[in-house]
Amino acid sequence: MDERELGFLGDPSLVRQLGALWGKSAAKAAGCMNLLICHLLDTAAVAEQIWDGYLAVSTQKLLDEVAGGPGRGRRFFAWLCGIHDCGKATPAFQRMDEAGARAVQEAGLTWVPKRQQRWQHDQAGGKLIRDVLSKAGWPEEQVSWIWPLVAGHHGRFPPAAKLNEPVSALGHLHGKGPAWRRAQSAVVEVLTRQLGFDSLEQVQPAKVPSRADQLHLSGLVVMADWIASDERHFDGIDDLKKASLEASRARAAKAWKRLGLRGGWGQLELPGPEAFQDRFGQVPRRSQLMVMDVARRMTGPGLLIVEAPMGEGKTNTSLLAAEILAARFGADGVFVGMPTQATSDPIFTQVRAWAGKVSPGLESQVALLHGKRRFNREWQTLLTEAGDRPDDMYGTIEEDALYEFSGFTAEEEPERLAPAEWFLGGKRGLLTPLVVGTIDQLLFAATRTKHVMLRMAGLAGKIVILDEVHAADVYMSQFLLEGLRWLGQARVPVILLSATLPPAQRRALTEAYLAGASWRQEAPAFDLPAPGGYPNVTAAWLEHGRPRVLVGNCTSWRKDLPVRVEVIPEFPRAKASKEAPEPIEEPYAEVVALLVDQLRDGGCALVIRNTVDRAQDTYEALCSHFRKSDVFLLHGRLHAAHRADRTEAALSRLGPSGSPRKRTILVATQLAEQSFDVDADILITDLAPIDLLLQRIGRLHRHDAVPRPERLRAPRVVITGFNASEARAPWILRDSEAIYGRYLLLRTAALVCAVDGSHWDIPGQVPALVAAVYGKEAVVPEAWAEEEEEAFAVWEEEQRGRAKSAEKFLLTRFAEYENTTLEGLHYAEAKGTDEVVHAIVRDGEPSVEVVIVYEDDDGYTSWKGGRLLGGGEVPPHLVDEVLGGTVRLPTKLTAAAEKELQPLAGWRGHPWLRHSRALRLQAGFGTRLDHFAVRYDVELGLVIDKTE
Repeated sequence: MDERELGFLGDPSLVRQLGALWGKSAAKAAGCMNLLICHLLDTAAVAEQIWDGYLAVSTQKLLDEVAGGPGRGRRFFAWLCGIHDCGKATPAFQRMDEAGARAVQEAGLTWVPKRQQRWQHDQAGGKLIRDVLSKAGWPEEQVSWIWPLVAGHHGRFPPAAKLNEPVSALGHLHGKGPAWRRAQSAVVEVLTRQLGFDSLEQVQPAKVPSRADQLHLSGLVVMADWIASDERHFDGIDDLKKASLEASRARAAKAWKRLGLRGGWGQLELPGPEAFQDRFGQVPRRSQLMVMDVARRMTGPGLLIVEAPMGEGKTNTSLLAAEILAARFGADGVFVGMPTQATSDPIFTQVRAWAGKVSPGLESQVALLHGKRRFNREWQTLLTEAGDRPDDMYGTIEEDALYEFSGFTAEEEPERLAPAEWFLGGKRGLLTPLVVGTIDQLLFAATRTKHVMLRMAGLAGKIVILDEVHAADVYMSQFLLEGLRWLGQARVPVILLSATLPPAQRRALTEAYLAGASWRQEAPAFDLPAPGGYPNVTAAWLEHGRPRVLVGNCTSWRKDLPVRVEVIPEFPRAKASKEAPEPIEEPYAEVVALLVDQLRDGGCALVIRNTVDRAQDTYEALCSHFRKSDVFLLHGRLHAAHRADRTEAALSRLGPSGSPRKRTILVATQLAEQSFDVDADILITDLAPIDLLLQRIGRLHRHDAVPRPERLRAPRVVITGFNASEARAPWILRDSEAIYGRYLLLRTAALVCAVDGSHWDIPGQVPALVAAVYGKEAVVPEAWAEEEEEAFAVWEEEQRGRAKSAEKFLLTRFAEYENTTLEGLHYAEAKGTDEVVHAIVRDGEPSVEVVIVYEDDDGYTSWKGGRLLGGGEVPPHLVDEVLGGTVRLPTKLTAAAEKELQPLAGWRGHPWLRHSRALRLQAGFGTRLDHFAVRYDVELGLVIDKTE
């Protein structure tokens, strides 16, 4: 950038000052200070790369509209990203590096040395750009949405009052006197002219984007800044003559190539009738054709709710529907949200196979995003073959701690099998072109947390698919509804999948999306007809500002299965006494006797319990009558390695097979309830609310081609965990009531008792059964009515309370849905670790993960017996083995764990273990936490007993 280019400044002193203002110190720019204007140009050049190689067509169209017409969005986007660090042109920032401060002062920009208050440069930038744009004549409505993107680029959007420098600083942090004002204006003007604008007036947008679009753009600004802050690709330039947009473009292009960054599938062609068979190797079923037809008939991006029975093929349906919506509305990828980590893993494999059919090589752009992905063999194999280091490294990188990490670059390995390493960094996962993870990723995007804009940027421009949405309780639903409001406002097509939804929940989901799409607190009035059949589909979107709704239904591809329903009454277990220290009766004797009888000729049984303790007890009772090799136990208190191995074994033993299967009994908790593709010949389950009970029944006789023993040819579900009669309200397991509440269990028990010894037609009766329990019609015997009324009052009060308790964490306060900017969005930020945020969206106390090690006279060993070094230091070859011993403690032990458990001394410098709490167990004994004895049993998992 020579003097001729800068002649418009009209003052040589300004040129000297521009050549002194620094943006990155030598320590953070590969040993050479990086000028502020150079970093701004680098970021703008990265933004151009993001536009060319990453942005969805829908986002490009949005930016064109904001900037004033086709072809204008790219340059405006580069300016928006480049201007982010203008607040560094202040004494508050420039004095922070001794060498840089000296050069700035020598150029004529001074400050009072004794003033030591801090003023964050992002907030200073918000004030600076607001003043500069206002002076340039921009209307207030345009200035008001631009400055929060600058002030919030470190992850939080402050209120306008926070922009003002500390009162006691007397103006010195922002810069006192005309010299600082001229220099600050010069920084903005030079960037503006370098990008090809004649003046700031020419930059002025033509329209104000929605708040959701602003949040999306803010996330992209952060993305550009983080890439341009990587000193491996953007080393320091301290000579103004070497700084130019052309030089920054060359640096950005080289960095983009080396990082291997890319978008998704680009602009898709609308898939034809043959696409489904091409993708999945089968002819589409009636319900799948119905959903695809509705997707083609939608005239705008909207909400698509698919309700179909278990085994109907909803996942494949949603993926093909996603292609249709992406082709029509310009989306460039997909996020698939599953209810649990365990259900995410098999869908990850499925989505990778589909992506490769959509576009060869696209399977390499699919990321698995959940806290236990390091134990997914497919994911780890992909990383290993790509040359990456163990996956947990990426979670340790923080934006405020240098931004970057060393390692793989795309030039070194052109045929990468996993997404670019950059996407694996902390908080960046959703930015990957295609993502499979837990629904928590979407719920997090609806919380007032730092860097929430990155989550929105990762969802906008994609098709969002959420499975098993019926599983969201009233508390989680507040975050789901909030997320749908923001996605609706951002015009993100959303596909929701469920076995069935209560009518009130279906309407609430639709209202939330349409309210967001219309930029209003409440949705415009619309009719939502009952689907009228099963499977069914409901579509809703805005057309010329007015809601449009399409509803369809058809018959299932499978005939109804007459599932026999039986009850094994259960009674409270006898309490121990001095005369009888142990209960006399065997509590699960009838269950054991039933399975001994039914599995005498072989077969596969699934037993689902509502608590871990109950599952462990059931497993032990069964092992006393069956070979241990035939009985499996799966629950959430197994450590990560055992859980992964047993999940794989369960899917193998109880999966579809054309030949007779080995006799198998799987005892599981609710892990087996959702998106768990096992096929049981007989099901025994604790009582649960009807929708969840039907989900469990969905694991029964799931596939037609499975050979079954003669006595198990007819599907049969046996329900226990309660006892009832028409003469009195039932006794129900206290733990079940603690989880689900008595009201829904009472109404479900009434339906179960009414059909005991007969059958339900599945899936045909599913909608009617769900509507009966969640509706207002009387379903319980008259003798239960008074208790039902009392239970309803308690349930209703709890529902209101839980919904209210979620409000303080939601991204938007109730009265702010019609705000037009992001100012003050983080007014009361939900702070904490990922575990705390997880607890926030799941309505639970924060729980703690620990790593099991065994302690003896010689030191420590892993759960598998591998010997650790002094102080517990982990040899490189044992890292995966040690991490495999990770287990989550129940919340009742959280306080004790946080107080008593710490990383081993040898872990404190380890990048993956330094934050991990060690659960030190004595062989054969375990340990004590609070008032509990804690041990790990190879068969049972973590066992927790109350001590005296």
